[in-house]
Amino acid sequence: MTGEHRDTVNRRRMLYGGAAAALTGTGIAAIASGAWDAPAADPAPAGHPGFVDVVADFGAKGDGKTDDSDAFAAAYAYAESRAGAGTGRTVIDVPPGVFRVTKPGAFMNADKPDHQVNGLRFRGAGLRISEIVFAPDNPADAYLCRNNDMWQNIAFEGLRFTSGTPGASFFYSYSTGGAANYRFSDCEWMGEWEYGVALDGSNTNSEMRWEACRVGGAYRKAFLYSGLSLNSKNLEQQDQFLNYWFTDMNVTYEWGNFLEFPYGGSVTCRAGSYIVTGRRPTPHPDYGFESAFFRFPRASHFDGAQRFHAEDIRFELRDPSVVVIDCAWNRGTVHFNDCDDTANAFKDFSGGMRAHRYTLTGNGPLVRYDSCQLVGAHQYRTAAGSTPPVCVRYDMCRLASHPQASFLALDSGRSAQFAKFVDCIPGA
Repeated sequence: MTGEHRDTVNRRRMLYGGAAAALTGTGIAAIASGAWDAPAADPAPAGHPGFVDVVADFGAKGDGKTDDSDAFAAAYAYAESRAGAGTGRTVIDVPPGVFRVTKPGAFMNADKPDHQVNGLRFRGAGLRISEIVFAPDNPADAYLCRNNDMWQNIAFEGLRFTSGTPGASFFYSYSTGGAANYRFSDCEWMGEWEYGVALDGSNTNSEMRWEACRVGGAYRKAFLYSGLSLNSKNLEQQDQFLNYWFTDMNVTYEWGNFLEFPYGGSVTCRAGSYIVTGRRPTPHPDYGFESAFFRFPRASHFDGAQRFHAEDIRFELRDPSVVVIDCAWNRGTVHFNDCDDTANAFKDFSGGMRAHRYTLTGNGPLVRYDSCQLVGAHQYRTAAGSTPPVCVRYDMCRLASHPQASFLALDSGRSAQFAKFVDCIPGA
């Protein structure tokens, strides 16, 4: 380590290296529970502003070989120790380097639901500059971050997360109202994961946003899976996933699902490029070889939100096993505006694609495509015993593969009276 950062590290160790040491080992357990209800006392020397560095203050190496689990665990414990009166007060800096972490929960292990708190920031040096490689010995139920109904308003900035053990997971968040408001900006995920972010709980896990992030790698289940049901077994309470925003994204991953919401939700994806580069190496028991960007598999919901909006997105469908959306909602709204999935419309398989799939009931959902360019045909299944109203509309769209009369793929014997086409340009 040379140059300015080395000098900064040396000065920081001299100023408050002792405070870091006090929070390692048994010092972490010495944080008194009563401190949560009173103004927090900063364990660092007077004048320290609440910025810590995992290298300078906690001894992480960032060389890609050393196990830096203990350094990250100590950094999180320090942040937790400073939280008081419902407010967090710490920024954890991750400087340039490759940081190998083997212990689940080392990056964040929030397990005090009785002491809910707001405000924690993890700040890297930039995408592909600060990298965390999560390599647990056993990937089963191994999460790099856990939040058990404790933290709200958490920010992750300028970090790359790589699964060094296929089947590990990035983040498990359980909430009955205490875990919410996450923001990821300029972050990237690589490697083979079981889950990216897995949400569980009730009244729960709301107001989350991803901005200018890259989702790479592969996902055995999904990058964002809402409704894991490990701890919350009450389906009526579980059905409350609200407000997820994805803006200016580069979603270019190998296989798996991007968003899967078994319990409904309110989701907006705005601007970016969405590509699945390959196909699953082995068939999944639920999905076969298919990968889907947006999978909403359940019809019945307990008055939870069922709202999805995609805008200004270019989808590149490289394989017939790729699905843009598979939606079984029994009501709600789905809206695609100014989207294009025709990049490979010239390929032989494109005309036979059914990349947009819906199951319609007597209550919808309401499905609308505005100013979109669309490949293949769109599949509409009909729920047993239902007669869909006029609930599907295509407005000023280009149908790249088929004329309007054959653009809808329907169940046998069903008519297309539920759909309207307004000023659309048909394909050949």
